[in-house]
Amino acid sequence: MDLNQKTEENIEFMVNEIMQKLKVLNMGVLKSSHFNEEAYEELKDIYMLVKSKPTFSISEIQAIVEELGNIKK
Repeated sequence: MDLNQKTEENIEFMVNEIMQKLKVLNMGVLKSSHFNEEAYEELKDIYMLVKSKPTFSISEIQAIVEELGNIKK
């Protein structure tokens, strides 16, 4: 998968991966349809951060989910 391309499929992939890694119980809170290509780079940055760390504290998870909420369309 080439995440350098701003596609809906890549957005969906990154959102799903972020939610799974953070073990977000309510997956409906953030859906790929909540994001558009304007927020792609920010979403990709968050995805890269999430994939780079093995675990997260509760406060880190809250901060990441809050940031995702800030970039929703």
